[in-house]
Amino acid sequence: MNKYLQYAIGPLLSVILSLLTGGVLIALIGQNPVDVYTRLFVDTLGNTYGIGQVLFKATPLILTGLSVAFAFRAGLFNIGAEGQLTIGAFASAWAGFTFTSLPWIALIPLCILTGFLAGAFWAAIAGFLKARFGSHEVINTIMLNFIALALVSYLVNNVYLVPATIHTPEISPHPELVRFDIMTGLFKGSPFNTSFIIAIAACFIMYYVIQKTPFGYKIKTLGYNKNAAEYARMNTGRLTVLSMAIAGGFAGIGGLNFVNGYKHYFELGFSDNAGYVGIAVALIARNNPFAIIFVAIFFGILEYGGLTVNTMVPKEIVTILQGVVILLIITLTEIFDRKFKLKKV
Repeated sequence: MNKYLQYAIGPLLSVILSLLTGGVLIALIGQNPVDVYTRLFVDTLGNTYGIGQVLFKATPLILTGLSVAFAFRAGLFNIGAEGQLTIGAFASAWAGFTFTSLPWIALIPLCILTGFLAGAFWAAIAGFLKARFGSHEVINTIMLNFIALALVSYLVNNVYLVPATIHTPEISPHPELVRFDIMTGLFKGSPFNTSFIIAIAACFIMYYVIQKTPFGYKIKTLGYNKNAAEYARMNTGRLTVLSMAIAGGFAGIGGLNFVNGYKHYFELGFSDNAGYVGIAVALIARNNPFAIIFVAIFFGILEYGGLTVNTMVPKEIVTILQGVVILLIITLTEIFDRKFKLKKV
């Protein structure tokens, strides 16, 4: 059997089985699974507006998936993409409304760079603690998520709050905030924007760094066998910090999709758990940056499709589908890895 098919069979089966499981749940509540799935896929992929919505939902998942996958390559488990995404989004918004005197050709790269560096800095904290003290990155990144959300909440509510807003704290609804939504016309007014192109470019960048550079070779060596990396006199501490920083940078620019591409201001709670769903995206894609695109789109279909079929089935059914996908991928991936004696990637 082809090697790539061996790697793909577990994720593909998990998706198929999750859809079958969802079909059973739909039937149990008295609906026709065929009708529900037909409407879900027609409303998401059967028209340009639906496609735009799916790509919009998929964009932050691509970037948080890349964040998790890049850290995995170095043998690190980055649970902190949610916090890195939030910090990066806030930083991008801050740069966007602080330097409005700059021309757009300078302000757009500044927003991207600011978001990347903010996310990178936040992740590098966990990397430093891992490299210097050996403290586990899972605990570090989880705690940093709480700190990031609390810090941004404080800044929004006490420093940059717009008094006119009542329900959701937000900052800077300024029309001059640099916009990434110049491509929305392609999909009939959907929130699709240029951030999707940035996310695709990030996938190519990750592939090139990991597969075509000496730095990427060192990262893979660290991920496969830390002792071998140390024996080869690689600076494993420095590699750990840099790997986490780059991973955090990918998550940090995930907020551009919402802040610059859609709302044009920062809003608390915008992420909708994209940082955590990104973990599932990376796992299903087997840390392959190009597979991440398709897996993120699949989750985008489920997320937006859940809204389109909300009159037929409760939205919780779609949430259950996502959870079943994650559970099955963990189980089936391990089974087929052992069956085909595949290396962890």
